[in-house]
Amino acid sequence: MKNVLLIINAILVLAVAYLLYAHFTEKNHLITTVSNSYTAVPANGFKIAYFEMDSLQNQYVLLKEVRSALMAKDQEMGKELSGLENSLRNKYQDLQKNGNALSQAEIASRQQEIMDLDKNLKNKRQVMEQEMQDESFKKLQDVKKRIEDYLKEYNQSKGYAYIFSNVPDMMYYKDTAYNITADIVKGLNEQYRQKK
Repeated sequence: MKNVLLIINAILVLAVAYLLYAHFTEKNHLITTVSNSYTAVPANGFKIAYFEMDSLQNQYVLLKEVRSALMAKDQEMGKELSGLENSLRNKYQDLQKNGNALSQAEIASRQQEIMDLDKNLKNKRQVMEQEMQDESFKKLQDVKKRIEDYLKEYNQSKGYAYIFSNVPDMMYYKDTAYNITADIVKGLNEQYRQKK
């Protein structure tokens, strides 16, 4: 019985040794094959960089101009809507103040006028909000496209595999050695001045 167990253990040890040998020989063959087929990746790995999105937003001249233009348009629309609201409010207050001196037909006519003004105000507000939203989206997409195009151009000489934007609360750790924000802002602003 002892001899049978000894023989089985010897066979198992030989089998495990063979499996380990086969496994590591095949793995080395796979590593050699994979490394030969992907020669574009440098031996030291790939490089990753990031830029601070809030700094870019505060320092990129085009983006500041776009935000200013959008805020000015929003204020202009707000003034127009405020004027319509004041007109509606004045008509309503006039009807309440002078309603006793008016006939039923005049009251009905003024109430209809107030309802029409209210409906026009709501429609105007909705149209303006949609227009503002569309213009904002279009202009911000244009800025985003310019940043992406610049990063492609910038990266031709740098060789980064990835360039991330660091949005607050999205990145948990970052080594400031890979922060390229200053380069990006400087380059984008120079490019914008040249095209302007």
